[in-house]
Amino acid sequence: HVQLVESGGGPVQAGGSLRLVCTGFSDRTLTLTWFRQAPGKEREAVASIYIYGHFPNYADSVKGRFTISQDKAKNALHLQMDNLRVEDTAMYYCAAEGPDGGTWYKFGGIRVGFAYWGQGTQVTVS
Repeated sequence: HVQLVESGGGPVQAGGSLRLVCTGFSDRTLTLTWFRQAPGKEREAVASIYIYGHFPNYADSVKGRFTISQDKAKNALHLQMDNLRVEDTAMYYCAAEGPDGGTWYKFGGIRVGFAYWGQGTQVTVS
């Protein structure tokens, strides 16, 4: 049973850092992705990691500031967010690819069906 749980969000000043953590996914998950959704905006993919922790991919808006990584020993997904900006304020969600597809997104040229989603963790940058 897959149940994703995010943590690590909170308020932070512009220029600061936060580290988000996602747990609860299967160690056989091929693709894991961090999404975010700000009020009044569509959900967008922020960072993905493919094939059991390899091949990270980032949205242009976060390249050079965010780092996605997978801790296989702890079965955890991290998103290190540095040099945060006000426009990074959003609810951040962890999503895992499902074996039979799910909600489909194309990110970095790769189309993935996400079947599992967490409840989200709020990041507020001021």
